[in-house]
Amino acid sequence: MLIASLNPAAYADTLILIVAPDTKAPQVVQQQGYVVRIADQKTGKTRGYNIFNVKHHLPELTGSGQVFLNAQQVSQLNQLLIKNGFEAELAPDLTPKFVIGAVKTLEKHPDSDHLHIAQVQVDNQQELQIVCGAPNVAQDQKVVVAKVGAMMPNGQIIWPGKLRGVASDGMLCAARELALPNAPQKRGILIMPADIPAGTPFDFKKGSQVVAAQNAAQD
Repeated sequence: MLIASLNPAAYADTLILIVAPDTKAPQVVQQQGYVVRIADQKTGKTRGYNIFNVKHHLPELTGSGQVFLNAQQVSQLNQLLIKNGFEAELAPDLTPKFVIGAVKTLEKHPDSDHLHIAQVQVDNQQELQIVCGAPNVAQDQKVVVAKVGAMMPNGQIIWPGKLRGVASDGMLCAARELALPNAPQKRGILIMPADIPAGTPFDFKKGSQVVAAQNAAQD
């Protein structure tokens, strides 16, 4: 897994690469030239890298926030790691992280009065278990799924986890969590049109149109 974020406010011209979740365990930091490696102190496994002065190496990167690196850019970064004495361990991840999902089954969480356990189809071959607390979630809905590795508009990264002891591999998204214009500021996931196939990459423009249509229907 590889998640890249460019130019956070406190680190101008720095590319932050995340390859594993932050476990809150002690970490070690090693810097060679413009490259900083962050690793788990106990296991030695890499959590991520900071690449300073990244425009010198990838001048085409622009903007702020999450960036999507192609295979050639990842290869260039691996060469930079090698040049600075690190392993070439970055792998491109080009799969969409926000997709349309179909809620196949829904059951009550055994240790909660408001959570549900959803089995959500996200393509022809993959089904995810996702714990959801939205009051409007229901079986047979088409929903927006943030898969593991997705970075939300607020910077939150979706990792595998557990909610009250039940595994959850993703998130069913509300319109406000997707930062869609005029999103309702209340609890509830965004319900998408039923004719969109599961696994279709989520189109934020289409999502905005769905929100506008739902708002108009309520007026």
